[in-house]
Amino acid sequence: MIPLLATTAIVGATLVNLEGGPPLSNAVVVIEGERIRAIEGAAPAGADLIQADGLFLLPGLVNLHVHLGLVLPGKMSAELADETEAELALRMASNARKSLEAGVTTIRIPGDGRHADIALRGAVERGEVKGPRIHSAGEMVDITSGHGADGETADGPYELVKAVRREIGAGATWIKIAISGGIATSRGDIAEALMTDEEIEAVVDAAHRFGAKVTAHSGSPQATATAVGLGIDCIEHGYFLTREVLRQMKERGTFFVPTIVVSQPKTMPFFERIGSPPWYLERVNSVGPRHFEALRMAIEEGVRIGLGTDQFPFEENDGTTATVRELEYYVEAGMTPVAALRSATVDAASLLGVEEDIGTIEAGKYADLIAVRSDPTRSVSALRDIVLVMKAGEIVLDRSLGHR
Repeated sequence: MIPLLATTAIVGATLVNLEGGPPLSNAVVVIEGERIRAIEGAAPAGADLIQADGLFLLPGLVNLHVHLGLVLPGKMSAELADETEAELALRMASNARKSLEAGVTTIRIPGDGRHADIALRGAVERGEVKGPRIHSAGEMVDITSGHGADGETADGPYELVKAVRREIGAGATWIKIAISGGIATSRGDIAEALMTDEEIEAVVDAAHRFGAKVTAHSGSPQATATAVGLGIDCIEHGYFLTREVLRQMKERGTFFVPTIVVSQPKTMPFFERIGSPPWYLERVNSVGPRHFEALRMAIEEGVRIGLGTDQFPFEENDGTTATVRELEYYVEAGMTPVAALRSATVDAASLLGVEEDIGTIEAGKYADLIAVRSDPTRSVSALRDIVLVMKAGEIVLDRSLGHR
């Protein structure tokens, strides 16, 4: 991190407008402490200058589906089988730092092990560890034999309510449930509906009473339709969603976090690199085309989409990071570049309920910023070359050679 003076001004950049207006050329972004003080025409006298001529300035990216302690079946799972809590915390801290350096200044963790993410969130907030802002779901609330159920489980409305309260008591601000099968579970059908209506309703009601939102891992149209009807806030993956269910999500304002990067053919080198077993690769291949079609229909129907990768935000994927490749897939499926960028900024901040603090470059918001060399509203692939990353007024990464 590069220490700056109390007042900093980024000068010479083009400010990308994600709200529909024209870009602002030669903008001056004045920063005091952690927040943006103003967007002005000239730098204040005595300010520490960051010269950004020719660069395009955007809000820091938000990735809504990140497991900093990610463990997948195969070689990766075998190598981490005996990982201690201390080793897990250190690995997650390293992944947090790399995520931040990749331009991701805020993440949501929809379930990680042993509440290490909640401890890490506190360390980041105290400035002891460098990483993105963290919104945590604690540990996923699992049912017996459900997807990802390798630890403590709960069954029936009363046990699930208690499990929800346990996670909120531990510090979770989200609750994650798995209402269908999944790629990473070898048994069962990915599209099968696993939780009863009463169980889903109990989880949603218990979480909402505490002001926490609920998201669901789901590849099932049936399970998704039930959960949306019961007031769930967000759906992850949505491998086999139908147009009818997507229209229901649009009507109810339910968010969709596609994580499309995990199922497409160009992702296969990632799974081969981490030593995924044949059964896992077969399950990935079985959902790819339907998953992309679900994303395409969601865009057509106007479903609110937030970016999430289910891979480390910095993970190499098809020549760039998983985060940027996810954005590119959204455009390939029919989004405009601006809409794709909003999924990782404005709209993601709205889902998290922190739109007053992040998501756009405005006075009063955190100085979470990234800079690229070409116009990302013409091509989101401009984000393949992020040259400046700032979080809360501190420079995390500077390849622009413009700071002085």
